[in-house]
Amino acid sequence: MNAPELPAPLTSRLLDSVNHPDDLKILRREQLPQLAQELRDEIVRVCSVGGLHLASSLGATDLIVALHYVLNSPRDRILFDVGHQAYAHKMLTGRREQMATVKKEGGLSGFTKVSESEHDAITVGHASTSLANALGMAMARDALGQDYHVAAVIGDGSLTGGMALAALNTIGDKQRKMLIILNDNEMSISENVGAMNKFMRGLQVQKWFQEGEGAGKKAMQAVSRPLANFMSRAKSSTRHFFDPASVNPFATMGVRYVGPVDGHNVQELVWLLERLVELDGPTILHVVTKKGKGLSYAEADPIYWHGPGKFDPETGDFVPSNAYSWSNAFGDAMTELARLDPRTFVITPAMREGSGLVGYSRAHPNRYLDVGIAEEVAVTAAAGMALQGLRPVVAIYSTFLQRAYDQVLHDVAIENLGVTFAIDRAGIVGADGATHNGVFDLSYLRSIPGVRIGLPRDASELRGMLKYAQEHSGPFAIRYPRGNTARVPEGTWPALQWGTWERLKDGDDVVILAGGKALDYALKAAGDLGGVGVVNARFVKPLDDAMLRGVAGTARAIITVEDNTVVGGFGSAVLEALNTWGLHTPVRVLGIPDEFQDHATVESVHARSGIDAQAIRTVLAELGVDVPLGV
Repeated sequence: MNAPELPAPLTSRLLDSVNHPDDLKILRREQLPQLAQELRDEIVRVCSVGGLHLASSLGATDLIVALHYVLNSPRDRILFDVGHQAYAHKMLTGRREQMATVKKEGGLSGFTKVSESEHDAITVGHASTSLANALGMAMARDALGQDYHVAAVIGDGSLTGGMALAALNTIGDKQRKMLIILNDNEMSISENVGAMNKFMRGLQVQKWFQEGEGAGKKAMQAVSRPLANFMSRAKSSTRHFFDPASVNPFATMGVRYVGPVDGHNVQELVWLLERLVELDGPTILHVVTKKGKGLSYAEADPIYWHGPGKFDPETGDFVPSNAYSWSNAFGDAMTELARLDPRTFVITPAMREGSGLVGYSRAHPNRYLDVGIAEEVAVTAAAGMALQGLRPVVAIYSTFLQRAYDQVLHDVAIENLGVTFAIDRAGIVGADGATHNGVFDLSYLRSIPGVRIGLPRDASELRGMLKYAQEHSGPFAIRYPRGNTARVPEGTWPALQWGTWERLKDGDDVVILAGGKALDYALKAAGDLGGVGVVNARFVKPLDDAMLRGVAGTARAIITVEDNTVVGGFGSAVLEALNTWGLHTPVRVLGIPDEFQDHATVESVHARSGIDAQAIRTVLAELGVDVPLGV
């Protein structure tokens, strides 16, 4: 593991004396703001090497200091939704010296991870899961007769997820003692959307909220009746938000509501938490924070600074990337395709920037829908559009499409609806690790009747597949990797017949079948080796039966290579077809092993998984191909 070169840390810090939550409790309360600022400085220093979650961690720092000051981790359970905002938590729980290794092979995870630390209550990387986890822990605590606190930190973006709202409903019903911290910064990665977001904004502009900020400050000087009155006004005003007879959504679900309060006043947070954790039943503390807190350029543009590249921590200067990503290629293609076909509509679950859709959303605002962190809604809304004559495209990461498997099957595929799934970050993604690797989509989509699957080798094929899908009936899935590709001219729409492969290198002794990212490895491995053929197997469902029969009839052996799990993927599809036809050509299936892959570079994971060019050459040599040594 090669840790990046970091700027030197500051000297004479409170932070240097805090290596465990118990150390934090020795500090006086008036020292906590200084500690929080030192943590933010350290987060900026660590993140300046690039690729880490900056703005979200800065925004949650004061809250994390307060939680660890009041609670007793690891006995008390502190859960972070998504986990990308928990860098201060990692530093306060003995991992400060390892922060330079975050997202590096063999180093710390970019999220919370149970196997990494006893202080990490859950392993997480997807949104909206913390509340159900917290409910389960509270139920387990009570069933076993134990006594500890359960506190879940969830952002307002994650609260848009149906799983979070469903968990809230059950939490209110079961009335188990637990604390929910609603970290309200009006952001997920893109701006938050939807009715819940509007409700949160409405709370903040109420007169009592503005008065409450002043009351909270006075309460720190006389911490009894004034703050109690402030909290009472908060609850009363919230209950009458819509009209005097109505109650707020949390109260409707049976969950006590307190707030909003300043999420950057760490001393006030400590005072509140000390009292709230003693209350029976579930309580929501609504804290208002600013993503990128304390760093002017991150506060000004929290979307860019969510996970920036390398930058100067003093000035915020960075070298802009001129690379053209697969996401950019998709966004450009859809922007152009929507001009050609008025039925085109694009849906995203809160991933406008990540999916390359900023330009599209501006060019076609009336044919663009961001449903928030609600993948199931994205897919079923697309089904509704398709039923009414539109041709929706769901732009979604492979790891997040997993969450909507039932909707793909039940709402789209059963009626053979014309919905296209543009699956970004398919395959190994690298630094984000096991929770984000998109190595299961070929397998879970192959299991659904009627879903057709394509693996473009470049931006040109991507455009051809998107256009074909828009012009034909039924569900289509087009998967492409994280990374860059060559830009193609506007108007490039190659005519592709779905289900046809392409021979890229002649050779009938051993033939390598690969598509997408794996095709690059196959071509490099084959090089100028005699007798080794390479086929661009760009369609996994259906396979090119005619070409596969021909290859199996002449080749001594076949190698399949895929950036997907070996279980039920492309190689399995080839073996199933040959078995059905009664053909017995030996097939070596290369893919991601049947185990979760930890964070590392994409190249490193591919090498240890045995699908890179060198690994393919090793298999070729095992099959008797004359592979020159050292090549």
